[in-house]
Amino acid sequence: YDRNVLLTSVVFKMCVSVVTILSRSHADRNVYPSAGVLFVHVLEREYFKGEFPPYPKSGDPSNDPITFNTNLKGYPDRPGWLRYIQRTPHSDGVLYGSPTAEHIGKPTVIEITAYNRRTFETARHNLVINIKAAEEFPLPYQAEFYIKNMNVEEMLASEVLGDFLGAVKNVWQPERLNAINITSALDRGGRVPLPINNLKEGVYVMVGADVPFSSCLREVESPHNQLRCSQEMEPVISCDKKFRAQFHIDWCKISLVDINKVVPVYVTRPEPGTGILPEFGEYKPPSESLKSRDYFSDFLVTLAVPSAVALVLFFILGYTMCCRREGVEKRNMQTPDIQLVHHSSIQKSTKELRSMSKNREISWPLSTLPVFNPVSGEVVPPIHPDNYETTSMPL
Repeated sequence: YDRNVLLTSVVFKMCVSVVTILSRSHADRNVYPSAGVLFVHVLEREYFKGEFPPYPKSGDPSNDPITFNTNLKGYPDRPGWLRYIQRTPHSDGVLYGSPTAEHIGKPTVIEITAYNRRTFETARHNLVINIKAAEEFPLPYQAEFYIKNMNVEEMLASEVLGDFLGAVKNVWQPERLNAINITSALDRGGRVPLPINNLKEGVYVMVGADVPFSSCLREVESPHNQLRCSQEMEPVISCDKKFRAQFHIDWCKISLVDINKVVPVYVTRPEPGTGILPEFGEYKPPSESLKSRDYFSDFLVTLAVPSAVALVLFFILGYTMCCRREGVEKRNMQTPDIQLVHHSSIQKSTKELRSMSKNREISWPLSTLPVFNPVSGEVVPPIHPDNYETTSMPL
């Protein structure tokens, strides 16, 4: 009896532990961000480590590579306003974005799935985002800063973002100041930086306030600073030193927007229908007995006619080149007799003059006479022998 009671208690404890793990892995976490204000939720790896088996050796620190997949429940991707980033499997993931007023009062359920890359196991829970209305939405004066020495996950840290908002508040002096949105420079068309130490991708931070822009922020709009920006030179900003210790701001890329002066543009969209096609009766497919088509005329136009024309041109060219040639006899028959007599007499006279020029007496050029060497007394024979053809001698 004691043995059965002990076995029953062990089984009950195992069932309780299993139920605890399942309920923890599927538990819903509720968050309550405000519309128009930056929302940041960190997916901590420590929170999910209890869902996976420990290391074989007891006492070893668990440092499993864990990655996350986030999607809107029932859909393959997240809402358009929500972004996710995780730099490495050994770092925490971050969900961030700026919710819109369209989702106020509508719970947004995000399914978060954690993957253990060591054991290939998964754990899942839901994040319920309950968007509430802000006290003043939207803030009328909005400024967007480009910070060159930060990555987006570094800027999303609460202490770093708090330091930046403190510096902006010191320069701007508003009563209400909120971070509206944070965007990586890569999402705005920026290039991936080179793998060099301390070279960051950059991040855009938009903040909103309830008072007009300060004179320091307006300095960027001066003609002198605009000229320096056009020449790719840093503008002269008096309050830059209040940021320079921690944040390197590109003042040429700052954007100041007063939404009270922005003319709204309303886009008319067609009303969506019911999604049901109208009734057109039964579908009538085409008949299986198709009419035969005669391709003989297509053959004549495509192949026969061009081939016949090419063959006719070939015969005309061959007749012109081979059958229209004139020989010597035919040429003599068509030439008048007087022209033939003149031609033959000219040829005879030419031959006679050439034969007579070979036998004429001419004085030998100096180059053909023997040369006497006054030192040795030797007589050198002429360059050309006596039987040299005199017709080709130089005169």
